[in-house]
Amino acid sequence: MRAGDVFAPLEVEITRTLVVAGAIASRDFQDVHHDPELARRRGSPDVFMNILTTNGLVGRYVTDHFGPSAVLRKVAIRLGAPNYPGDTMVLTGTVEAVDGDLVTVKVIGDNGIGRHVTGTVVVTVGTGVLAADTITATAEPVTARTDRVTARTDRVTVTLPTGAPQ
Repeated sequence: MRAGDVFAPLEVEITRTLVVAGAIASRDFQDVHHDPELARRRGSPDVFMNILTTNGLVGRYVTDHFGPSAVLRKVAIRLGAPNYPGDTMVLTGTVEAVDGDLVTVKVIGDNGIGRHVTGTVVVTVGTGVLAADTITATAEPVTARTDRVTARTDRVTVTLPTGAPQ
């Protein structure tokens, strides 16, 4: 990996559910993110995505590219055109710098009306104990019974590589 490398684009369908759920999950109860009528009264054609949901999507885009060992160190974004339900946002990314295991990525997200987000993400990449090729997990069903309740769950066994912190 080196400066100039380009990520594959990611298309994100902007649904009403995504907009409202993202706002609620981030405890942003402003009416413009969940109430279409109040959003219209405030001058918006519909509810629109909040910045915290966009921030999460940008972070996810970068960590999905690098895999489970990636750790976000910094996400700095600026919003532009709103994300409204029924639109699609396309995220693109370009590696700006590589310094050891630190990678800086420029992320852009465009939708049908313009540029929704521009940002820079700094991520640590490398081969930690969370790298996909270093963990083995197996599951076996476990059932516990009492005279009133039967509960079933899975037991998970994780094998770490030799010398990894335990």
